[in-house]
Amino acid sequence: MLTAPDYPETRRSDVAETLFGEQIADPYRWLENDVRNDPEVADWVERQNAVTNAYLAEIPARDWFWQRIGQLTDYERSSTPVERGGQYLYTRNTGLQNQSPLYVREGLAGPKRLLLDPNAWADDGATALADWRPSPDGSKLLYSVQDGGTDWRILRVLDVATGEQLVDEVRWAKFTGLAWLGEEGFLYSRFPEPQAGEDFQALNYDQAVYFHRLGTPQAEDQLVFATPEHREYNHTASVTSDGRWAIITSSIGTDARYEIHAIDLAARGTEEWRARPLVQGFENAWSLIDGIGGRLWFTTNRDAPLYQVVSIDLESANAQWQPVVPELAETIAGASIVGDTLFVSYLKDAAALVRRFGLAGEERGLVELPGIGCVGGFTGQPGDAQTFYSFASFNRPATIYRLDLASGTSSIFAQARLAFGPETIAVEQRFYTSKDGTRVPMFIVRRRDIADADRAAPTLLYGYGGFDISLTPAFSASRMAWIEAGGVFALANIRGGGEYGKAWHDGGRLANKQNVFDDFIAAGEFLKTEGITTPGGLAIQGGSNGGLLVGAVVNQRPDLFATGNAAVGVMDMLRFDRWTAGRYWVDDYGYPEREADFRTLRAYSPLHNIRAGTEYPALLVTTADTDDRVVPGHSFKYAAALQAAGQGSRPQLIRIETRAGHGSGKPTDKAIEEAADVLSFLGYWTGLEAPRQRRSETASQS
Repeated sequence: MLTAPDYPETRRSDVAETLFGEQIADPYRWLENDVRNDPEVADWVERQNAVTNAYLAEIPARDWFWQRIGQLTDYERSSTPVERGGQYLYTRNTGLQNQSPLYVREGLAGPKRLLLDPNAWADDGATALADWRPSPDGSKLLYSVQDGGTDWRILRVLDVATGEQLVDEVRWAKFTGLAWLGEEGFLYSRFPEPQAGEDFQALNYDQAVYFHRLGTPQAEDQLVFATPEHREYNHTASVTSDGRWAIITSSIGTDARYEIHAIDLAARGTEEWRARPLVQGFENAWSLIDGIGGRLWFTTNRDAPLYQVVSIDLESANAQWQPVVPELAETIAGASIVGDTLFVSYLKDAAALVRRFGLAGEERGLVELPGIGCVGGFTGQPGDAQTFYSFASFNRPATIYRLDLASGTSSIFAQARLAFGPETIAVEQRFYTSKDGTRVPMFIVRRRDIADADRAAPTLLYGYGGFDISLTPAFSASRMAWIEAGGVFALANIRGGGEYGKAWHDGGRLANKQNVFDDFIAAGEFLKTEGITTPGGLAIQGGSNGGLLVGAVVNQRPDLFATGNAAVGVMDMLRFDRWTAGRYWVDDYGYPEREADFRTLRAYSPLHNIRAGTEYPALLVTTADTDDRVVPGHSFKYAAALQAAGQGSRPQLIRIETRAGHGSGKPTDKAIEEAADVLSFLGYWTGLEAPRQRRSETASQS
């Protein structure tokens, strides 16, 4: 029986401050320092990893999870193709490549040709192709590079015909779109270059949109749109398919409240960027669908909490917003125009539903989907004759479909060969009641034999609950390994997300944040009451805002959970707004310097509600040294405090990845290794025995 190890010593300081009459001790504030610049923090990371690695190496199922997750990951997968100039561009991974290369075909039936292979960019595979856009005629490719998991991007341009790199390179881009202006250049968003040593921690202010003309140095890029009088505003650019309009979307934080400006590219001079305001006031969500001539289509939640589609004719003398597709019973998740069809994706109880409309809003029926799942794609342009989309679910990776617009029929374009049988996995949706009577949906995924026998099994409960982000049915090789081993995977669509529109989001943020934790706790209680999980077999997991979720609920109900994984979590709710993008999160969390918000944050902040002498569940905290979204200091301080306060035999460990960030761009080998570590840890403390572990134990008893 494994027990808590001897933890490395962590220095405590006497740092404290008085906030609204309460003295707040912060003895581990020194752990906020950047691991790259502070030798003491670097030494602490090394010592913590040594203890954690030694502990994980003793877990019997670790090797099985590593092997099986690798096998389940080893399938060929592609992105939905993008067509420009008769050429089709798409990413394709043979299975275990660390990064997915980008290919091009001349016509759908033509042979594929490698355009970019990010696997050659770094020996450790940690440099990724983050995003890419072909130019309107397909002759050039604009793409962004992500190194070591950072949010910073480097933009480069490739000649598609020859595969040669052009001279163009743009740095300090972050949270940017990639928007071509014809074949002459592109629009992008960037921040000022940070001071030396502050790349991964300094707050992000003064984002602006620039135009880069091909063949010129970045120093000559033209400023297109900025608000120096409002340094906190963020600005991104997109361009309509016909190249007529550049749309500037401005925001203040993470909340879906935007201002919209339009630049008539047909009327601009060489260096003139006249931005016409379309929406002012930061009151509602607005998202450009596309434009044809003078008419633009948007989705918005103005007067429609579940969203509607509207349009405006900017060539009209009295341009007014006109309804196209009214608000329906389901939440709009996205929309696109392909050919003469408006595709609108909805969420019906968190599962995908796709409707087709004419450009004036006339109904054209549903896109038939294979079952409960999520969709992607439906990309293209007005006038196209086809589109491609993907469908995935918990028990099947993404299949790519080609949809012929004339007939409305879909055909399989690319389908993975799998190392398991999807029909052997049962996917169901249940609803449970939260503390205040709210009805909350939950997906439950398990082996069909376990479901048919209605047999209890160790269960991994996952949640997020914030920032208007919806959790939808998607495939995960690591979760499938957990299910194959005999475990149950449950996903709770708790408040704070966007599954049911604005009201669902508002019900789980700011002063209502406790609803998120109540919903998650109620999910755990439901799994136990219904006999889905075993009495001591409930594990929980969440990342980012979901890491905060795990930290908060184990403080509030340590008795309910056997174990948990808090990944890249926001753990210090009194200082989260002091680093990089943290200032944006006040829309969901509130302002720590305002007393009413402080009281709310103080009541659930994971770091500040750890109670000495409490027997906490077995916890594995995971983070990464290059996470410049949620800086690793959050997890460092939280883990140190847990280790100092914990009681009992269950461990409180931290696993710190190197050359990785918040999650995107992580190499396949690192992702598999981390998943094996996490799931074997959770499995050990829930009593889940991997198949090889069961065989070896049976043999030893015979």
